[in-house]
Amino acid sequence: MQAGLGLLRLTPAAFWTMTPVELQTALDGLSGVAHRGRAASVTRADLARLNARFPDKAPPPILVPDLPNNRENEHGRSR
Repeated sequence: MQAGLGLLRLTPAAFWTMTPVELQTALDGLSGVAHRGRAASVTRADLARLNARFPDKAPPPILVPDLPNNRENEHGRSR
């Protein structure tokens, strides 16, 4: 509990919903312990490669319904 609430600064709800594997993985990342032969954290170079491979996409446009009051009248003026 001390590690989860104190070191990781988890809320009690987050701590109690974690599995033991999730808690251990979070603690390994905090301490920099290697996991299965790999570094515990992502390097800047790793992040750059991931960003190049999976670029962010623009969010879809927000569609606003075409309401009758938003239309221009026959004189080019909004109603």
